[in-house]
Amino acid sequence: MTDKRLFPASIIGSMPRPDFVKDLIADDGRFSADEYEHLMGAAIQSVVALQEAAGLDVVSDGEWRRKSYIGVIAELAHGFELSRNPADGRPWTIVTDRLSPKQPGFIAKEVAFLKQHTSCDIKATLPAPALLGERMWDATASSKAYPTREAFIQDCVPILRREVELLRDEGVAIIQVDDPHLCLFVADDVRAGYANPDQAADFAVEMDNELVAGFDDVRLAVHLCRRAGARARGEANHQGSYEPIMDQLRRLAVGHITMEFTSPGSGEMSVLRELPEQIEIGLGCVSTLPGEVDSVDTIVTRVEQALQFVAPERITLNPECGFAPGSGAVVSIDEVYTKLKNEVAAAHRLRDKYA
Repeated sequence: MTDKRLFPASIIGSMPRPDFVKDLIADDGRFSADEYEHLMGAAIQSVVALQEAAGLDVVSDGEWRRKSYIGVIAELAHGFELSRNPADGRPWTIVTDRLSPKQPGFIAKEVAFLKQHTSCDIKATLPAPALLGERMWDATASSKAYPTREAFIQDCVPILRREVELLRDEGVAIIQVDDPHLCLFVADDVRAGYANPDQAADFAVEMDNELVAGFDDVRLAVHLCRRAGARARGEANHQGSYEPIMDQLRRLAVGHITMEFTSPGSGEMSVLRELPEQIEIGLGCVSTLPGEVDSVDTIVTRVEQALQFVAPERITLNPECGFAPGSGAVVSIDEVYTKLKNEVAAAHRLRDKYA
């Protein structure tokens, strides 16, 4: 990271939310604005302290101020409606009107707060434009405002770009675009659902690149999620090597790509040698699944497998995904602390060996 040490230990973004934090996020009217800010600020200080105690080099606020990791766009722009997904009854934020700026800086304020409470490098996360289109556009409810999904996605870009600008100005260490949608194109069953899957993947990359274009003075990353959270929730687990999207990954205009390899069916790490040498790899080498705590030896072994194809100075250690991937996921925060401590211990062992 900023000190260029080998094998920095990082977080992906989200952390488990204790029940009292979920109550705060629900905003049921029990607390005034000042009370909410006091309580949420104290909660976030505690989750940062947990990350620091584990020894991480890169921390986040756990994304605890956000109602959902993609729904944060509704904090940045008008045009959304909170509904219920007819498929499963879960809360569903959908676009129903043309987007207009709402409160730019919502995410940048997360970083401004963290800077007062940690000396570690800070990561801020944003949802990818194509991911928003996949999850928040509905052919019936959204078509009056946006006749096509692609039109909605394109309108998300300037809203998110403004946030990138404000995050850059706030002095964040790394800005990460979360793009699990792009990673779905590794799976044959997903690709079969598109008339032209490569064209759809190309569009996702094009939108990511438009989002970060011109921001050469801040470290930029894309997180490719292999749906570890989906497995925790019992949802579809799409498997497949990264090979079908390597052409797209080579064209991402960022200096850091996080990739997961702990999930079954993720393919071989040999694909890493197909990426440009200047690209850093955030290696997903720590399982996020409840009850699955990787030993230090296991994590070291996974990293050393990657070292067959990537130089040590290109690798950052991180969990395979965030730790709060949805309202249905239940992961113990104490267990997460153990997972992160083991990640850090593995990083120290690797530094001693490869320094």
